[in-house]
Amino acid sequence: MNSNIILIGFMGCGKTSVGERIAKHMGYTFADTDQMIEQDTGMEISTIFSEKGEEYFRDLETETIRKLVDKEDKMVISTGGGLPVRECNARILNKLGFVVYLKAAKDTVLARLAGDTSRPLLAGGNAEEKVGRLLDYREPMYEAAAHLIAETDGRTFEEIIGEIVRNYEIIIKPQAE
Repeated sequence: MNSNIILIGFMGCGKTSVGERIAKHMGYTFADTDQMIEQDTGMEISTIFSEKGEEYFRDLETETIRKLVDKEDKMVISTGGGLPVRECNARILNKLGFVVYLKAAKDTVLARLAGDTSRPLLAGGNAEEKVGRLLDYREPMYEAAAHLIAETDGRTFEEIIGEIVRNYEIIIKPQAE
């Protein structure tokens, strides 16, 4: 297993915010798979969804994380919310490093995403129903892919980061030595 930290979880759970802070704290490089896809394609995620479809986007996600397996270690990687749903992606993520599921309750997600119009899977209204349905579907897959489940509701960034770093050092450091 590489010594990367990979953050998975539903949209709005804090993957980017937590990831950037962990990377800074540990002196690691930060990468966001959605940003990487936008750079590689020259298109926004919402445009890829509308013009090419979700399946095409999911293929891009798989290709992106496959490339990362051979890159340098010591990265914190924030993934798109649907990336771990593909079984092959979950296996690749586990090769890539220490996988952390940032878990947030439905109400927390809805509050964090209020007014956000950039999420293709929430387009068209009734966000509460869509979030509930997607969370119910994805949560078991997130849990199965993760080495650690870190609850984010009602916790500060420092508390979340402290839990992740402690567990990372217990699980990854002995393997790297």
